[in-house]
Amino acid sequence: MTETTSPPAAAQENPAKLPAHEIVYQKLRAQVLFGELVPGQAVTIQGLVEALEAGMTPVREAIRRLISDGALMFQGNRRVSVPLLGPQELEELIFARKTIECELARRATLQICATDIEELVTIDNALDKAISTGDVAGYLVQNYSFHTALYAHANAPILSDIADRLWLRFGPSLRVVSGRLGTQSFPDRHKDILDALRRQDPEMAALAMERDVFEGMEHVVQGLKAAN
Repeated sequence: MTETTSPPAAAQENPAKLPAHEIVYQKLRAQVLFGELVPGQAVTIQGLVEALEAGMTPVREAIRRLISDGALMFQGNRRVSVPLLGPQELEELIFARKTIECELARRATLQICATDIEELVTIDNALDKAISTGDVAGYLVQNYSFHTALYAHANAPILSDIADRLWLRFGPSLRVVSGRLGTQSFPDRHKDILDALRRQDPEMAALAMERDVFEGMEHVVQGLKAAN
């Protein structure tokens, strides 16, 4: 496993208010989401217990939940791994992300206020810094933060939950590709999305999100093909 990446503050509750099993779940979820567990590489449950500094029971519960999310799979012999994405899985992810996230962007545009837009600008500035400095971990966290912060304003909890599960499925591969090709190679349509939010134009926001999703996912597809 690589260095530990903490979940973005906007995406987690106050740890003091969370039960122990939820804290363990959030830690393991962040490791999957931000690619610290490499797709296809099996890790032992005992290894996760030691890495997370947690008991066997909460780690098993976290694994069970992430398997239910499609983010982990059992490999037998007390081992788990992040699933490898094939062409069909990637095609489905592109379709699902475009469908769900474009609608979330459309709905958020109709409800977001100027102060909330400025918060997104702050996140995007941090993302730009990560890109320019080649900070892969920072890029992954800030990119995820931008999308989840935007979707929080859509007032569509079911769609937001689906989108979050989709990110769990492709996040590890995004880490692999960005680590190989560098952060500056990834397309970024966030400025177009912010412009659409300021104009209060939901269709413009949906189109910008569609381009952001498609171009980013195509980059992942090509990066994975080049690695094989």
